[in-house]
Amino acid sequence: MNCDDVSKQSGLHPKPPGLVLQYGTAGFRTNAKLLDHIMFRMGLLATLRSKKTKATIGVMVTASHNPEEDNGVKLVDPMGEMVTPTWEGYATQLANAEQEDLLAALKDIIEEEAINMSQEADVFVGKDTRSSSASLSKAVLDGVSALGGRNKDYGLVTTPQLHYMVCCQNTQGKYGEATVEGYYKKLCQAFIQLTKNASNCTDDQKHLSVDGANGIGALKVREMESYLKKELHISLFNDGSAGKLNHQCGADFVKVQQNPPTGMKINSGERCCSFDGDADRIVYYYTDSEGQFHLLDGDKVATLISTFLKELLTQAGIDLEIAVVQTAYANGSSTNYLEDTMKVIVRCAKTGVKHLHHAAQEFDIGVYFEANGHGTVLFSKAAEEKIRQLAEDSIADDERKRAALLLQDTINVINQTVGDAISDMLLIEAILAIRGMTIQQWDAIYKDLPNRQLKVKVSDRRAIDTTDAERRAVSPTGLQEAIDTLVKKYSQARSFVRPSGTEDVVRVYAEADTQESADALAHEVSLAVYRLAGGVGGEPKPLH
Repeated sequence: MNCDDVSKQSGLHPKPPGLVLQYGTAGFRTNAKLLDHIMFRMGLLATLRSKKTKATIGVMVTASHNPEEDNGVKLVDPMGEMVTPTWEGYATQLANAEQEDLLAALKDIIEEEAINMSQEADVFVGKDTRSSSASLSKAVLDGVSALGGRNKDYGLVTTPQLHYMVCCQNTQGKYGEATVEGYYKKLCQAFIQLTKNASNCTDDQKHLSVDGANGIGALKVREMESYLKKELHISLFNDGSAGKLNHQCGADFVKVQQNPPTGMKINSGERCCSFDGDADRIVYYYTDSEGQFHLLDGDKVATLISTFLKELLTQAGIDLEIAVVQTAYANGSSTNYLEDTMKVIVRCAKTGVKHLHHAAQEFDIGVYFEANGHGTVLFSKAAEEKIRQLAEDSIADDERKRAALLLQDTINVINQTVGDAISDMLLIEAILAIRGMTIQQWDAIYKDLPNRQLKVKVSDRRAIDTTDAERRAVSPTGLQEAIDTLVKKYSQARSFVRPSGTEDVVRVYAEADTQESADALAHEVSLAVYRLAGGVGGEPKPLH
């Protein structure tokens, strides 16, 4: 390691003394003004990770659905997945080392991981459209070069596109070509092949209104349109030409507010979807003839996709285990429908995409979505091989073969590395077209149970500890018993509490057969949390 070079470069990206930041579920995120040193150091860390894995590592500069003045950074591991937990720890150590301790912190990681510093390193860097992203990604590149790494700067890309590039690079092109054009070609060709199986689709049915959250997703949808060969007609709103990133628009806004985004003209019954700021989440919605808003979130998406895949597997006569991975926040109706009607395995994982991704890898086909719209589908190597063999089998009967070819195109339209709004959108559009389904028919597969989410401020979130994928509280004593008693008062009810990962609040979720009951249950559970887990401020007020 050239210590002088690192010291010199690091001096250009000094750390504000005393500032402490944590590498969370989605990397570092905070006000952009505080991130210059973090970016430089993540460039250093990515270079070490590349030397250690002898593979290309990705660094994405984005703060996803956060407000425009924020920014953030996350590392991408060799197969396009999120960086491994041990290295999240190193990221936090390195980020928080005071200026004079930086070299020592680097040496600790090098020794701990026995990294051969003469090993070559390659790092891919991408950024979103925030005004701060240009200088911050430059700081990442400085970090890479300070340790003698090679970099490839992809400039403006969605987060899922960077994950995709890293996977393509490290599979020597088996997963696809590591260029933005390669990404569009692979996904759009598969989409066009799929929609050939849709009988007499009218132009009306091919139309979709997309809210780009005034972010990178809007730019990339524009670039992709020519590859779709008019098989999908997109009306793009919040394309970044006028509004602010994520301001009153985007997937998070629509999901939380249960309202269409500002700046979008919606005709009744029309299919609409929203991306988030870095295009890794998607939610669908429409308004009915009464002007009532209907949201189709990650649960509805997972149900649509898994139902489609299960039908194709049955038609193909391939015996593969398919499962849907949800979190405790998944609506109870979706879980019941999947288990009781579709007879699909449902797994519950802790909140956070990395936990769902991990659980999905245990099955032949794992469909995972958080209710917020972040998710994808994973196919095991064995599953892909079985499907490929049938698709190429010259003596298989026509129906089985057709199903296998559909499955093959489905695999190609999916970005298996991470949740990807563009890829998910193409898959959903293809499924609706093939099944000749309207968004209303999709929505009617099951009816969501009314639910409510609340937050309770506490003096220390660590007072709450949970088990069973966050569905039951083990501490403080008496809290779970109190929740169980309250839940028994209502019909079709459930409730759980979990500490926030970032602030001293406890999140409360409740659902029941009516909105009034869900609201009342959420309020009563909030009071129990306030009283038993050290609530601060005034006690929670009833909602009505």
